[in-house]
Amino acid sequence: MRRSISASFFTIFFLAACVTAQNRPDTPDFDVKEHYTKYEYRIPMRDGVHLFTSIYVPKDSSRAYPFLIDRTPYSVGPYGVDQYRTQLGPSPDFDKAGYIFVFQDVRGRYMSEGTFIEMHPHIDNKKSNKDVDDSSDLYDTIDWLLKNVPNNNGNAGIWGISYPGFYTSASMIDSHPALKACSPQAPMTNLFMGDDAYHGGAFMLAANFGFYASFRPQENPQLPPKTFVPFDYSTNDGYDFYLSVGSIGNLSKLLQGKSELFDDQMRHNTFDDYWKVRDLAPHMKNIHCAVLTVGGWFDAEDLQGPFSTFHSVDKNNTGIFNALVVGPWVHGGWARYDGEHLGRADFASNTGDFYRKNILFPFFEEHLKGTKDAKLPKAYVFETGTNVWRRHSSWPPKEAEARTLYFHANGGLSFDAPTDDASPFDEYVSDPARPVPFVNYSTQNVPQEYMVSDQRFAASRTDVLVYSTPVLQEDVTIVGPLSPKLFVSTSGTDSDWDVKLIDVYPTDAPESKLDAQRPEDRNKPRTDVGPPSFAMGGYQQLVRGEPFRGKFRHSFEKPEPFTPGKVEEVGFTVQDVNHTFRRGHRIMVQIQSSWFPLTDRNPQTFVNIPDAKPTDFVKATERVYRNKSQASGIGVLVLANPGAVEEHTKQ
Repeated sequence: MRRSISASFFTIFFLAACVTAQNRPDTPDFDVKEHYTKYEYRIPMRDGVHLFTSIYVPKDSSRAYPFLIDRTPYSVGPYGVDQYRTQLGPSPDFDKAGYIFVFQDVRGRYMSEGTFIEMHPHIDNKKSNKDVDDSSDLYDTIDWLLKNVPNNNGNAGIWGISYPGFYTSASMIDSHPALKACSPQAPMTNLFMGDDAYHGGAFMLAANFGFYASFRPQENPQLPPKTFVPFDYSTNDGYDFYLSVGSIGNLSKLLQGKSELFDDQMRHNTFDDYWKVRDLAPHMKNIHCAVLTVGGWFDAEDLQGPFSTFHSVDKNNTGIFNALVVGPWVHGGWARYDGEHLGRADFASNTGDFYRKNILFPFFEEHLKGTKDAKLPKAYVFETGTNVWRRHSSWPPKEAEARTLYFHANGGLSFDAPTDDASPFDEYVSDPARPVPFVNYSTQNVPQEYMVSDQRFAASRTDVLVYSTPVLQEDVTIVGPLSPKLFVSTSGTDSDWDVKLIDVYPTDAPESKLDAQRPEDRNKPRTDVGPPSFAMGGYQQLVRGEPFRGKFRHSFEKPEPFTPGKVEEVGFTVQDVNHTFRRGHRIMVQIQSSWFPLTDRNPQTFVNIPDAKPTDFVKATERVYRNKSQASGIGVLVLANPGAVEEHTKQ
């Protein structure tokens, strides 16, 4: 995915260029310069544009090597044949095993010629050499590499994370015969439908502005700046910053005349032609290589993209290996982190290392070098809650049963539907001047921890509805996408309906490893008053949350106002989960109408939101109905016995 969610995270992607090379703490003592020779070329494309490409070739010429390509808008630096990266492949194992590593600045970025176009639309029917896209650019690049870089074995692979993940997906369409393996990781697929820009029609405010404050149009070719200067928010509190801005259209004025890319995202706030031509899923055809799509359950930016890519490749291409891997990771975390915990959520093992050694590396070795079968299943997914890897022959598992978690009176939540029409609704007042925050601490950006953050602070607000099951007497495993179906009314003419699925820990839950006192400190006398301890008992861990802008309840293309007081059905789809709510825990659902500044504020009047006036922002009384005839709830897929339906490795 492309969006930055913190200044340090943006630096990793934007300036360091290689997401894996710069900051993994366990980077091995391997001297790239000792084992590889670096070359730089300007590779010609069919329309005459030259793309800047860095190539690292193994010095050991006793055998031939495949190409492993990474195409990026974030710079292939460091530039200069004497300036080397500290790591080349997706993990240290690749560097030691030997590949010809290829890094390319895409069109219009840094040292490449041409014009940069955000998520360049794919051209299905290319009528001349002027019809170019990322598929043709990779095709021309591979053609050139095969002819001009000696000692290659005739095979090529491509991989990338985030925006480079999109370039991986886009480049493998109409694939070159030499392209044998591709791994799109956190790929953007449809920015309006659940990836970076919009979720449920709501603008992902903090992440988008944080990204475009630094990712701006360039005059190319140009080298990266020597010093990265972050945007000055003049406060450490993004909640206050975005609230003080007023209408989000005012943000453009803060980008010093270079707001075009941000404006495109903000102003195209319906599913119009701008987005339709950039939806990559319908074009995922004529792919003849093995595909391994990778994502993270807690990817704040491109959680949807991997699922859209995986299913689209499956639908449009037969006879190829196509698999999905999803672990308990943040955006790109599988490449750099241990993945043992996220915030206070504990996953009990080094999931990142397991993936890098047992999934990704064997995949490329098999398909690019012809080594032994990696024995990978169709879906290799980590089940949070129980903290185990599962192997399935389909995703979601076909054995899962569709059920509904219904809302009941007095905050009840149950798989049993309401049986009468008494006490028909719950209500709250949503105030755009006091929106519900998405975390309970100050932050300028979108901290990755928010995806599992404790929701107790939100449950205590009067503008958040809370529904909860009794204590579970057995494990409940929910897999695949969620399907909220709400019967609602509002006193306004538009409203958001934000749905959060939450795992409530038992009151006797042990403390987090992060909070545990070191044994050597337990008997030391106190010398001062410390901060309060953090209790995991009753922790409300966010499992999945998603906004939905009500005016899109009938169509994302043609929004419609609400009639004040009229009850209407609002149904939508929320990204997949694979989580077991353990015996002794409770399942909770929270409903609210703001989630700020994760999403922009809905004025609660039917207006073009970027141009909303201060008088357009009004309080609204929101009602959620939960009776027999208007039974609100969340559709889920329940997998009764995950271990029993696993696909076992064939020996």
